[in-house]
Amino acid sequence: MTDISEGRRGSFLGLVDRYWRKSGYRMTAVNNSSEFPAVYARTDDGYRVSLRIGGEGQAFFQVDTPCVQKSEVLDSTSQATAPLYEGMELIPRPNIHSDFWSAGAPEVAGGGA
Repeated sequence: MTDISEGRRGSFLGLVDRYWRKSGYRMTAVNNSSEFPAVYARTDDGYRVSLRIGGEGQAFFQVDTPCVQKSEVLDSTSQATAPLYEGMELIPRPNIHSDFWSAGAPEVAGGGA
């Protein structure tokens, strides 16, 4: 996960905000906090989406679906491509340094671009 520095968080949310608006999403709320900013939107068909910046610059995308009928979900036929973090008590923190998005944030050892 890429560390988004405090100085870049507004730019990151601004890009997503503009894309969502251009895609026809209706913005429902904006949190302009310098530490934990967020944007919230809704689609015409009732989906709610949010992008929040959490601790240490970690981005959280969330999508809530409109009411649906319950259906059986089959097990995945492919293996996960990211760590599953099963049994972990804490959420992992960003560990990738980006020359752009992490600008001004301390570089994490072992991070990639």
